[in-house]
Amino acid sequence: MTTETKNPKAFYNSEIPEGWQLKKLKEILIEGRLGGNYENAEANTGIPVIKMGNLGRGTIKIDKVQYLPDRESYNKEDILIKGDLLFNTRNTLELVGKVAIWNNELAFAVYNSNLMRIKFDAFIVDSNLFMNYAFNSNYGLRQLRGIATGTTSVAAIYGRDLESIKFLIPPLNEQKAISHLLSTTDTAIHTTEKLISQKELRKKWLMQQLLTGKKRLPAFANATAEKNGFGGEWTVHPYEKILKVVKRNFDWDENELYKLISVRRRSGGIFYREALYGHQILVKTLRTASEGDFLFSKMQILHGASALVTNEFDGAKISGSYIAVVPYDKKQLNMKFFEWYSQTPYFYHQTYISSYGVHIEKMTFDFDTFLQLEMKLPSIEEQTAIAQVLQTADKEIKLLKAKAEKLREQKKGLMQQLLTGRKRLRI
Repeated sequence: MTTETKNPKAFYNSEIPEGWQLKKLKEILIEGRLGGNYENAEANTGIPVIKMGNLGRGTIKIDKVQYLPDRESYNKEDILIKGDLLFNTRNTLELVGKVAIWNNELAFAVYNSNLMRIKFDAFIVDSNLFMNYAFNSNYGLRQLRGIATGTTSVAAIYGRDLESIKFLIPPLNEQKAISHLLSTTDTAIHTTEKLISQKELRKKWLMQQLLTGKKRLPAFANATAEKNGFGGEWTVHPYEKILKVVKRNFDWDENELYKLISVRRRSGGIFYREALYGHQILVKTLRTASEGDFLFSKMQILHGASALVTNEFDGAKISGSYIAVVPYDKKQLNMKFFEWYSQTPYFYHQTYISSYGVHIEKMTFDFDTFLQLEMKLPSIEEQTAIAQVLQTADKEIKLLKAKAEKLREQKKGLMQQLLTGRKRLRI
């Protein structure tokens, strides 16, 4: 439970609670040690080295760890121990000053000279965990941005400046309680993120299996299928036999405000651009998009820019750089199935071989060439079932992502309240 605090002084718009202290870092610091200068190995056979790119704000990422050339050329004082607090002294202006705790993400690793290992006076600071949250609090981040020097692309925080920043330090038992509550929230976030990763892998597997016919679904009650599930061979169809281009022109009005849409890369879906009046649009080649249209971006299709128009975007306008298609026969092709199929590596490859040019950023998509290529289709009932299964998997992931975002917002609010003493925990 929490109680309101009464404060006599102000620090970053927060009053200092009774019993708390305002301390400069140098007053609570025992050691701030930079790691060694290490060269990268060509192969991942040496000792892992944790660098600035591995630090997030409060987390350490090991998916792109670099290694030493051999297993002997390292300083023993650079060996990371569980609980070490690492501070990023050099990075871009936006990212410099990241702080995270090493939790034995790898069995053995060292850290390099862009990182500083910080140790605190145990009589003043309960744990590195509390200081990790303090560094990543609003007032901690503001101070770090204030002492960073350099350009947008290359910035640094020097030890003498770092020692000057201030922290609100509660009593040891209150530090412990704050750390425990925030770490409980962290655990919930990490658990949800892990579940998201598992669900995304499962969805990817389902797409690989269902969209190629390697795995067949059990039949729905109203579907035409064999007793134990969908059967029958998938049939090959040239795109020109199943897709029909549509061009919905309209009467142009210079004074009308047109809602414009575009398609994101990497099958990222449709989004609204800035709305413009007719007289603000120089090239008068807009067309109307309708729910159920499938859009190809002529300029960005090689980067996965294609998507199905949903009800939200029905009636919006697309530029002449988009090709809109619908099925020739809705009893032959389910466009929601086609949208999932468009996210497969094979479809990406088909758009690539239908383009020409010397550089991927400047290649031109030849839609007529694409239409000569083929895809395999199951029955319309099986297409519908596959689309529904994948839609359900996608919805589960979106709900989990929304939950994770809500937990992150809750943590942010807790940090703002607890690390300034605006709310006090009852110990």
